[in-house]
Amino acid sequence: MSESLSGLERHRIHRALSRPNLLMGADRELVLLTGLAAVILIFVVLMIYSALFGIAVWIIIIGLLRMMAKSDPLMRQVYIRHISYKPYYKATSSPWRRY
Repeated sequence: MSESLSGLERHRIHRALSRPNLLMGADRELVLLTGLAAVILIFVVLMIYSALFGIAVWIIIIGLLRMMAKSDPLMRQVYIRHISYKPYYKATSSPWRRY
């Protein structure tokens, strides 16, 4: 068995091609969207309270997004795919369930 495996070609896969796209330890797109929402909140209201609230909300959401990415870095893509498949694959307890 090992003799047949020795004839196989080996190719290196660059690490950047297989890693998830993270920013600050969380999903890149969600971090940028959250930052944009916080900046909009801060600059639309233009009060010190809104600035503090926007910064606090951004820090809390970044913490939650980091926890999510630590659990599964591709959780957002999995959830989006789940939502798109929902009409086709109904949630049932068993494939042989009677209606």
